[in-house]
Amino acid sequence: MTDLKNKKISAISLGCDKNRVDLEKMLFKLSEDGFEIVTEVEDADIVIVNTCSFISSAKEEAIKNIFDMCLLKEKGVIEKVIVTGCLPQQHKKSLQEEIKEVDRFLTLAEAQNICEVIEELYGVEPEKHKSKLGRVLTNHSSYAYLKIADGCNNGCSFCTIPRIRGRYISAEMDDIIDEAKYLAKLGVRELILVAQDVSRYGEDLYKENRLIPLLKKLSKIDGIEWIRLHYIYPEKTTKELLDFIEQSPKVCKYIDIPLQHIDDRLLKSMNRRLGEQDTRELLKLIKEEYKDIKIRSTFIVGYPSETRAEFKKLCEFLKETRFDYAGFFPYYNEENTASYYIKKQHSQFIKNHRYKVITKLQNKIAYENAAELLGKTYKTLIDYFDEENGYFVGHTEFLSPSVDFGVQIVDNGSMEKGKFYNVKFDSFDGEYFKGEVNNELT
Repeated sequence: MTDLKNKKISAISLGCDKNRVDLEKMLFKLSEDGFEIVTEVEDADIVIVNTCSFISSAKEEAIKNIFDMCLLKEKGVIEKVIVTGCLPQQHKKSLQEEIKEVDRFLTLAEAQNICEVIEELYGVEPEKHKSKLGRVLTNHSSYAYLKIADGCNNGCSFCTIPRIRGRYISAEMDDIIDEAKYLAKLGVRELILVAQDVSRYGEDLYKENRLIPLLKKLSKIDGIEWIRLHYIYPEKTTKELLDFIEQSPKVCKYIDIPLQHIDDRLLKSMNRRLGEQDTRELLKLIKEEYKDIKIRSTFIVGYPSETRAEFKKLCEFLKETRFDYAGFFPYYNEENTASYYIKKQHSQFIKNHRYKVITKLQNKIAYENAAELLGKTYKTLIDYFDEENGYFVGHTEFLSPSVDFGVQIVDNGSMEKGKFYNVKFDSFDGEYFKGEVNNELT
């Protein structure tokens, strides 16, 4: 009988932060079962490829990684390849037929029994494993993602999530609090609440919105200093929620509101719930009454039938609104979505061109916004030390890690990861603010 306790496991995490949380829970179960978790796939016996299939480029990235691991298996570097995440959830049968070198494709439900799956692969009689609370953090341990719901009910015309992940399901509040306390004991200082739509938390489970009650409970956890929200849908960004964000000392003065466009015709086609006038009124409210709250948003360009005039309107909207941060996606024509069947699809050239134009525009706005922050001092959480370049990297309350700009601080000989420092911003290079420490805060 193979001694599984000698087997080393590595993982490749692809896709969104919600997917990362699923993988971290799998790795914890494996670690508790006695497996050694290693960073480099070449050092492993078993590799888990945790995939995304949200858009075509994500599928392509997943397939490439799968083939890369199968090649390592063929060369005898690794023994087993397991594929989890959204790709097998969506295409398990066809994947099994087309990529036979993979030892197991697991749906989301099957991946919860990862230990039993590996036992079966090695011919070991599967045992019943007790479910324990825990995660092996795969990002910098100063912050962690806390998934509060899965699935989505919004039904946006371009989105595959409801077909992959199913309807919106909120996690039990007590379970969320227990996980948050566990993360705090690991030294996590910031919780980033994630779901396809955090703003609808509790409406399915408790028959009423329970996001604010959840935030109140999370705010009482010792060790947690910041709580960040990803993503709040515009129609759910209420004055009550904005008041709470503004008044709560632990909730970051930062909101990520995916808007996707500003033209009413396109918003209706996208099946978005808030039109242009209501969107503009919401943004005006935030900018006038909640001046400390920074706004991030995402937009799609090249959506089917988007005219030049409508694209220009979106660009003018960005100039007027001057978002603190914004991300853009060229439209991906995903099968079995409502927008897939719209006759007037744009060429890849047009989509790429509009993406380049709008990204250049937002970069200019970002530089101008950044200039207003230079010379000022901000509380900064240190995430990691870049050994190659000799500086620490961190983020502030108004800079979400991995999606917004980072902060680079030259090591002054006394800094530590996972601690807060006052950092004076001296310059900005388009990706990082660069600064120096004034004094340690905690």
